[in-house]
Amino acid sequence: TISTQAFEHHHSASYPKSLRCTMFTGFKKIVKPDGQKPTEFENTVAQELFNLEMSASDIKADLRDLHITAAKEVDVGDPSIGKKAIILMVPFKILKNFHKKFATNNTPTQVRLVRELEKKFSGKHVVIVAQRTILGKSYARSTKTKGPRPRSRTLTAVQDAILEDLVFPTEIVGKRTRCKLDGTKELKVLLDAKDIVNTDTKLDTFSDVYKILTNKQVSFEFPVDE
Repeated sequence: TISTQAFEHHHSASYPKSLRCTMFTGFKKIVKPDGQKPTEFENTVAQELFNLEMSASDIKADLRDLHITAAKEVDVGDPSIGKKAIILMVPFKILKNFHKKFATNNTPTQVRLVRELEKKFSGKHVVIVAQRTILGKSYARSTKTKGPRPRSRTLTAVQDAILEDLVFPTEIVGKRTRCKLDGTKELKVLLDAKDIVNTDTKLDTFSDVYKILTNKQVSFEFPVDE
């Protein structure tokens, strides 16, 4: 068998260097777990991430350590309109560090990245969510690390964290549970009104993506002054 490096070298040797870069560069930006192969769409996203790293000088250094573990295009909003959104999954530690990075004009690097990706993908909304592991109630730590399961790994904590990832950098300022007439409950998430201009058009996307990821119904709103 030929190693991956040997395979790439073997097949790229006959191409000009510029072409070789175009063909193989994106694969650095997608790292699938357990040897899974990326989908065609994931490779497309990975290539766009790499292209941005090469072309956007103000966020080049911030993007260097960023890679995705999955990318998925999903249906959102009114089915008759056929609107799509893109969910990017990123390793938890990488996204946590990424949230602390800022581009020019004190704009969070993630805001700049999302804006550029949305241009590349014809205005489809792009959301970035950390890859987290949920540990069940029966979780038992190994002998090396005794103690209860971390709170951050419970189902509730992970679902709360997904809410924060979806709306970043907008802050969640309140939550209300609404009981519907049919007996079901819906969580209403209130967002910081200072971001209404940038976020207002994405509220339905946030709700639909959250439902896809957690199977729970949530509505996102801005507080109304009474």
